Amino acid sequence: MSEQMIVRRDKLSIQREQGLAYRNTWRSTTTLSAIRSQYGEMSAEALVEMGIEVSIAGRMVGHRVMGKSSFAKIQDGEGELQLFLNRDALGGADIYNPTKKWDLGDIIGAKGTLFITKTGELSVKVSHIEIISKCLRPLPEKWHGLSDIETRYRQRYVDLMVSAESRHIFRTRSKAVSLLRQGLESRGFMEVETPMLQTQAGGAAATPFITHHNALDMDLFLRIAPELYLKRLLVGGFERVFEINRNFRNEGLDATHNPEFTMVEFYQAYADFNDAMDNTEGLIRDIAQGLNVSKVTWEGIEVDLTQPFQHIRMDEAVFEKRPDLRGHANDKALLATVCLQEKPDVKPLLTWKAGHYLLALFETLVEPHLQQPTFITHYPVDVSPLARRNNEDDTVTDRFELFVAGREIANGFSELNDPDDQRARFVAQAQAKDAGDAEATGVDEDYLRALEFGMPPAAGVGIGVDRLVMLLTEQHSIRDVLLFPHMRPE
Repeated sequence: MSEQMIVRRDKLSIQREQGLAYRNTWRSTTTLSAIRSQYGEMSAEALVEMGIEVSIAGRMVGHRVMGKSSFAKIQDGEGELQLFLNRDALGGADIYNPTKKWDLGDIIGAKGTLFITKTGELSVKVSHIEIISKCLRPLPEKWHGLSDIETRYRQRYVDLMVSAESRHIFRTRSKAVSLLRQGLESRGFMEVETPMLQTQAGGAAATPFITHHNALDMDLFLRIAPELYLKRLLVGGFERVFEINRNFRNEGLDATHNPEFTMVEFYQAYADFNDAMDNTEGLIRDIAQGLNVSKVTWEGIEVDLTQPFQHIRMDEAVFEKRPDLRGHANDKALLATVCLQEKPDVKPLLTWKAGHYLLALFETLVEPHLQQPTFITHYPVDVSPLARRNNEDDTVTDRFELFVAGREIANGFSELNDPDDQRARFVAQAQAKDAGDAEATGVDEDYLRALEFGMPPAAGVGIGVDRLVMLLTEQHSIRDVLLFPHMRPE
């Protein structure tokens, strides 16, 4: 232990002897932000005349001792307020003197009367004070800069103590999720919960986590997406459903990926991908308005969320960068050659078709340059195993992805409800898995059985909540919007 920790523990020992350590008897009557909101604009004379008494608690983040008097600043979850302590007002030296030895970080409770100091600061003239919880580790003096980033993530509790910006980010996240839920419910969607432990991982291209259930003696998968269960509910007759919850994917960690993350998926019967795009754009704009956000700067790009989102087909987006490919969207040999030129590190599987190479070209040539909110539409069937084929061109699907500042925010499509077509796509996925594609899925027989009962035409969307919050709070790493991101062991 450091010298400071030893000193603090000695103080705790005295509190234990006196029966004052970690008691649970304090009750506050209000919060510090409520006090500022209600009385912050009142005059000193009005406050004195009203004689407003309060009972408050918070962490001590500042302390100035001046003989018989001292000033302490406390902080709760929503704000800060100054306390004025006077020896005589507290009942003498026996009560006042111990407070001079309290440490920054200690959680204290105080009762007293509101007043305004000569310097114009709203404060509490304390008549009673007690220590509620001892802080045994000293708070950091500085909490910023590259050297502290990893510690901020590992010790989020300290980060939240000392960083108003971090507290604001996570309050914004909470409000954004609430607005998302309200937006879906106002559109007639019902919130549901589907299994996180699944007998077969599906609904996305990702490597799952595997666990084992002892009683049933069977392996289970942490879900990579709720999609196939939500669409089972469409079969059952619920025509508008959504779920906001965690997905788990056994993948690397970077600025936009964490092994567990939050997504919303919503599905609407008797709708297509155009309806899904309208809902997606409307929801994002509603959330931004609810947060009073119209423009954000993300990845150095000013993004205007008030303007209509752009729409462009994937193949057309690639053709704009490589005009020589126009008319050759299904020419596997040519696309493979160009793909290897543009992306030398690409590692195609033997099962790759033309659509896989077109997607790889899109990711290299187009995706990084999609700055303003843009829907990329009509993905190839080869890379869209759950999406419905387009009526005019059966080599592409009625699928879209939404990109902002070069990053994917949402994915959606008209749902494939033909069980025979779906079986063929599942079989192709299983073959890809056998060929070494760790992210490919197998054949989900129960889901196919559900489709055979008849699923209405529908459209669905998945939005990455973490990435959406990153955009709305102008954060550049997913770890800055996750309270407890995954880290390597210390």
